[in-house]
Amino acid sequence: SEEDVEQQENGNNVKSKSSKRKTTDEETEGDETGKKEKSERTKENQSTKEELSLAASGEEANYPPSSLTILGDYDRKPVQKVQPFLPQWLAQPKRVQKRIKDNLCPIRDVPGIHPRLLKKLQMNGIESFFPVQAEVIPAILQSASNGYLMGRGGYRPKDICVSAPTGSGKTLAFVIPIVQVLLDRVVCHVRALVVLPTKELAQQVSKVFNVYTDGTGLKVVLITGQKSFAKEQEMLVQKKVTGYCSLADIVVATPGRLTDHIRQTPGFSLTQLRFLIIDEADRMIDDMHQNCLNQIVKAAFQVEDDSGSNVLFQRTKPGPITAASSCSPQIPLQKLLFSATLTQDPEKLQQLDLFQPRLFTSVYSETKTLGDGTETEQDANNKYTLPEGLSQCYVPCDLNSKPLLLLYFMLTMKFTRVLCFTNSREASHRLFLLVQAFGGVTVAEFSSRLSPSERQRTIREFEQGKIQLLISTDATARGIDVKGVNYVINYDAPQFIRTYVHRVGRTARAGKVGVAFSLVLRIQERRFLRMLRDAGIRDIQKHPMKGKALKPLVQQYEAALCKLEKTVKV
Repeated sequence: SEEDVEQQENGNNVKSKSSKRKTTDEETEGDETGKKEKSERTKENQSTKEELSLAASGEEANYPPSSLTILGDYDRKPVQKVQPFLPQWLAQPKRVQKRIKDNLCPIRDVPGIHPRLLKKLQMNGIESFFPVQAEVIPAILQSASNGYLMGRGGYRPKDICVSAPTGSGKTLAFVIPIVQVLLDRVVCHVRALVVLPTKELAQQVSKVFNVYTDGTGLKVVLITGQKSFAKEQEMLVQKKVTGYCSLADIVVATPGRLTDHIRQTPGFSLTQLRFLIIDEADRMIDDMHQNCLNQIVKAAFQVEDDSGSNVLFQRTKPGPITAASSCSPQIPLQKLLFSATLTQDPEKLQQLDLFQPRLFTSVYSETKTLGDGTETEQDANNKYTLPEGLSQCYVPCDLNSKPLLLLYFMLTMKFTRVLCFTNSREASHRLFLLVQAFGGVTVAEFSSRLSPSERQRTIREFEQGKIQLLISTDATARGIDVKGVNYVINYDAPQFIRTYVHRVGRTARAGKVGVAFSLVLRIQERRFLRMLRDAGIRDIQKHPMKGKALKPLVQQYEAALCKLEKTVKV
């Protein structure tokens, strides 16, 4: 009907109006929310701008206190340095006086030295012992007070370690007691073995032994490879009808040659060895020379096939002391270690298998009393001790000025008897040729390029003053006593602190005065000073050189370079 149609149309109109109203309401709500979001964004931008301006001005924003806790937060505290835990013998050593001149001890005040050796010492112009000698000689003699066949009271003697600066007399500290202990020997056997890292050092020690064994009947044999292997075998052993017999009481050797004789020389026996002396012990520990030390100990405790009659005195590897082990006496093997830079690393020292060792050292802290009566410790962090009369300087420079600086020291500053160190054999040879081409300086080189006889002649001429500048590699830095060195110049800065200690220790020996200069590239300066500071060496002075001082040498130096270039090409 028409009424029904009209009602439907009215209903549709109402629905359309209500939907329109909803859409308009939604649009107005969207506009309002958009306006709110815009206002919030503007507020956030304003707040961030304010925070940035406050951060830029360095002011801190005052935020309200928060109730939140941050997990894992901690208070910043200074980190405590971990102190190394050392065995008692390393932590509490026997202290040796550092100052040589102030602590000389007359040779007759040291107890237990044989009159024959006292006379020998006086004949060689020695009236007083250095502090190291005065402490170590009685200790070694005491360990052999019952003779060399057994230790004190029948117990195994303690091993001895000595850490003292270069030139403090360590060689004589073991030569005198060993010669005295072996004076009463009847049968010739190898009783003492001295192992050294270089041929030159072995020759030097052998000469000292020969001086003090002269007229005693003790025989010293040097085996370093300078003679043929067969000749050295003839010096060590002799074959008789009854078997081999030893011709040496004391053997001075380098590790490589000694190992060859242990393996290949029939009759060469170390089963009667009483003293094993390791000089420059830190280098022996680091290099270990093909496990030389283990081979020596193995040879010392090796069972001999033809010793049926001497089973009573047959030596076995020491173990725990028991009633059974005390029944048969044994010849003890005592180890004596000497070095200017003896390590305090227990792990490295463990390789030496030391028995209840005693440490004699001059590296310790000194207490100085102040005016108000309080005491302060000095040199508490010193790891190494340098000679007392040594003055140290370093010169910052660049690579091109290093040769000029060396020539300036020699020609302008008039340095004499200078020992100059480089880091390689090639650098040593190049510098030698350059100084020779420049002229005006008597110069020589000392390296493995030379034969042993040439090395001996070079050192002899340097000591006589015929050579004023000796350019060397680190071959001479270890233990060799070159007499009369006034200056040491590190032409190439050493990379390790031990190398530095051994180099500068070639001067200011035996209480004398000496100067050490180090030419340090500016890029190396910080690392070089940190290396010395970490070792407790702080008394080195900066010695800057101006370029004006080197100008007079430049023209002749360039001419020498051209001359050297031509000779190299030829």
